Amino acid sequence: MLKVAILGGSGYTGSELLRLLLSHPNAEVTAVTSERSSGLFISDTFLNFRDTSLKFESLDLKALTKKADLFFLCLPHKTSQETVAFFHNAGKRVIDLSADYRLKSADVYREWYKIPHLYSPLLKNAVYGLPELYRNKIKKASIIANPGCYPMSAILGLAPVMAEDFINTNTIIIDSKSGTSGAGRSPAQPFMFCEVNESVKAYGIGVHRHTPEIEQELSSLSKKNIKIIFTPHLIPMDRGILSTMYVRLKKKTTLSDVQKLYHEFYHKEPFIRVLKNGIYPATKAVKGSNYCDISVSLCRQTLIIVSAIDNLIKGASGTAIHNMNIMYGFDETAGLMSSPASP
Repeated sequence: MLKVAILGGSGYTGSELLRLLLSHPNAEVTAVTSERSSGLFISDTFLNFRDTSLKFESLDLKALTKKADLFFLCLPHKTSQETVAFFHNAGKRVIDLSADYRLKSADVYREWYKIPHLYSPLLKNAVYGLPELYRNKIKKASIIANPGCYPMSAILGLAPVMAEDFINTNTIIIDSKSGTSGAGRSPAQPFMFCEVNESVKAYGIGVHRHTPEIEQELSSLSKKNIKIIFTPHLIPMDRGILSTMYVRLKKKTTLSDVQKLYHEFYHKEPFIRVLKNGIYPATKAVKGSNYCDISVSLCRQTLIIVSAIDNLIKGASGTAIHNMNIMYGFDETAGLMSSPASP
């Protein structure tokens, strides 16, 4: 059994990671940290965990090094910088769910996150952990930078057409809507029930920190310098992301040709479901699962792509486990084949 530790296990992402790992056939959770809940039984903080005797412990890096071989980091950005470096130098493998190692440029990181990257030489060692695109690199990686939730939904939706000559890559518009769990578990006024209930609002227009991450990966796929227009929205639901992407066509094509392209691109991917014509993704259809549902449509020389994911699973913890499975040669679907919950 692979011994794994979760650092920052008292948030939504950490708790979902723990839930999935507790039933994984090849992994054993040996430590879970939380500064605010240190010393408490996990089952006292999360009532859904009644079958574990694990306790939260403090973030003692030296002590933790002896307890696991793989470390999942669900820590805030900046905090992960040093922690990743520590475990890497100790010869351990890391899957970082923060933003600290996603961007290849330390200058871009400073621009968008307003802090310097103190371990920028390690950025070249980090592999962007999107299994559907970088499987071969993930196998050999010691540092995995798990994608952000918005980028996951957008990149998967756009990837099949980014290298194609029939789209205009200068006119990519991404409209995304997310449930409130994407903001984390710490209390904050904008995410209180009375603030979000019966309301939908846009935020971070043009300045959301996931923008350079999406642009970086789309640029890599297209071999061009891609700039996007990205608008996220907050929706009064617990979890899920629905992204709608608009791309102008350079030349006439048919919907059947585009659908064929998507089916061929993803036909071997266990967690991508390309939907039939006229059937559109819904967050409820992927809730609690590691699936990404995608549909494509054509309207007036514009390709409209819609994708849906669970932001806490495919957008975070599920992909982290998918990466682990690839890194250690496990069945890629191990621990991740639960069907979506309905209703």
